[in-house]
Amino acid sequence: MDVLPPLPLLIAFCGASVLLAVTPGPAVFYIVTRTLAQGRRAGLASMAGVALGNLGNALGAAVGLAALFAISSLAFTVVKYAGAAYLIYLGVKALKRPEEVAVQPFATADWRRIFRDGFVVALLNPKTAIFFAAFLPQFMSPSGSAIGQSVTLGATFVAIAAVTDSIYALAAGAVAPRLRRTRGNGAVGRYVTASAFIGLGVFTAVAGSSRAK
Repeated sequence: MDVLPPLPLLIAFCGASVLLAVTPGPAVFYIVTRTLAQGRRAGLASMAGVALGNLGNALGAAVGLAALFAISSLAFTVVKYAGAAYLIYLGVKALKRPEEVAVQPFATADWRRIFRDGFVVALLNPKTAIFFAAFLPQFMSPSGSAIGQSVTLGATFVAIAAVTDSIYALAAGAVAPRLRRTRGNGAVGRYVTASAFIGLGVFTAVAGSSRAK
């Protein structure tokens, strides 16, 4: 069976995805924060982790994970607050260990940790799965494979978002050196980074929007 919708629907989907992806949201905020705190490659590693986490949610939505969240308020609540707690944990860790938010040489261990953080933050956001479950069917053909189309469209959206998120990371990386040259930026940057993660965690816990980005 067809795993792609008709061409007009596919074009409309790509256009809508670009508009959603370029609009700054929690994922963009997270990636930009990482970039300003730890450099361009850290931002790109975060982007890759977020993209993989979002892809996991897209696949989950395709096999019915979103339906589980819709009928089980407990499942939704548990995963939502787990993601929020992880973000707040990152903020508290930034306050306690300022050397981790300073710009450092990009070691392999750092890459893995930062990639993991982005992946967990994205994957533990149940609103992403619900977003895919609500958004993707608008561009699917009843005559095609429901699972095939949803997986293909979900992966397409994640790829588009990865491109736009990379642009945000590169742009933030370009202005980061100027911020680092500012007197006293280290202490200020540490508190800004910690506040960003904690604020994002609180936002994740209390926001009512189901946007993925």
